[in-house]
Order: sequence, then structure tokens, then C-alpha cells
Amino acid sequence: MNRENESGEDTIKSRQRWLPAIAAIFVTTLVISNIVAVKLFSIGALILPAGVIVFPISYIFGDILTEVYGYGRARQVIWLGFACNLLTIIVIEISIRLPPASVWHAEGLPSTLSAQEAFASILGFAPRLLLSSFAAYLAGEFLNSLVMAKMKIATRGRFLWARTIGSTVIGQLADSGIFIFVAFVGTIPGGGLVGLILSQWLIKSAYETVATPLTYLIVNFLKRNENLDYFDYETNFSPLIWTDKPQ
Repeated sequence: MNRENESGEDTIKSRQRWLPAIAAIFVTTLVISNIVAVKLFSIGALILPAGVIVFPISYIFGDILTEVYGYGRARQVIWLGFACNLLTIIVIEISIRLPPASVWHAEGLPSTLSAQEAFASILGFAPRLLLSSFAAYLAGEFLNSLVMAKMKIATRGRFLWARTIGSTVIGQLADSGIFIFVAFVGTIPGGGLVGLILSQWLIKSAYETVATPLTYLIVNFLKRNENLDYFDYETNFSPLIWTDKPQ
């Protein structure tokens, strides 16, 4: 078997009591971050999407999933997050296209802007941004989980801080690089693109570093209560399968 301290498949399943909660937090932070990303805020000279407040949490919980439950379970949750985010976007798009009721008005809007226009402006998604967001999410999350699992084997389960930070640095670089390049290439000069990528990458990576003590607390709690500590010695690391069983 791949896991330590286990005595069969039924026992393994019984030791995943907290998995639904961890998966729910992961998926919720992902969906929220994509909805609020349309809001931009500034810190000094930096201009950032509001999603940066919550999106790095998905990487923190991605690390927790891989560390405690293994890459196979993390892979399932990553695809679950993708499906939930896609469903959210489909429902929002259908809602935008529904004909607005004549009695629907929003207080405080300029007279030239209807409630329907405001709704579509805030919640609508450009196809190019959707493509960049989905591609960046999948590449970043799978890289993060893969590096986390491989580093755990290489370090024999030691140096959790190095694994969480190292995997996030690589995953977030892929995420920020793909999203900004696909979304804005041709509209922002090359130097500006590089600056945007680096600023988001550094901020998200710093977020993970600061949150390391919290990651330790949650990981230690889960390992103790689940009596589970997964090592991916025989795991099939392809992102295109669903099972979490060894290959």
C-alpha cells in the first residue's frame, strides 16, 4: 500500500473524515476568487485583482490535500474545482441572457446604466479571460500538487515548509504566467506583461510563506485525526485520470 499505518481499503476510506471539508474549502475559494477578480484594487503602485485575496488559499489547501491524502485525491479535487467553476460560469451566463423584468431596478446606478447592464458588466466573462483562467488554473494546481508529492518522497516526509513553499513558487509561476500572457498579450507591452506576472507571482508566493504556520497546524491536525500520511511511491501522476489508486 502507499500509505503509512493502514490495514486495508475500508480502513483507508474511514480515515478520510475531513476530506469533504478540505475539498469544500478548496472549491469555494476557487469559485469566489473568479467572481471577485473583476474588482481591481491598489496598494501603492501595485494594481491587483481582488481574487488575489482568496485565490492563494486554494494552493494552501491543495498542498494540504496532497500532503495528507496524496496526489490522487488532490487530482480529483482539482477536477472537481474545475467542474464547479465551469458550472458557476454557465449559470451566470444563462442568468445574464435571461430577459430582465421591467420592474427590476438597482438603486444608485447612473440613469444611463440599467440594472441588466450593470449585472452583465460585473459578472460577465470575456471568452479570452475564461480560456486563460482555466488553462492557468489547471497548469498551476497540477504542477503544485505534483511538485509537492515528488518533494515529499525526495525528503522522506521532512521539511514541510520547503515543500509547501517550493511547490507554490512553481505552481504560482505557471498560473500567473499563463493567465496574464494569454489574457493580455497584444494589449500590454512585453515589459508590462513581465511586470504583471512577476508582481502577482511574488505576492501569491509570499502569501503562502506567511501562511506556513497555519498550513502546519492543519496538516498536523489532519494527520493525527485521520491517522493518515500518504506517500505517492506508486502513483500514476497523469492529470487525465480520475482514480486515486496506485498504477
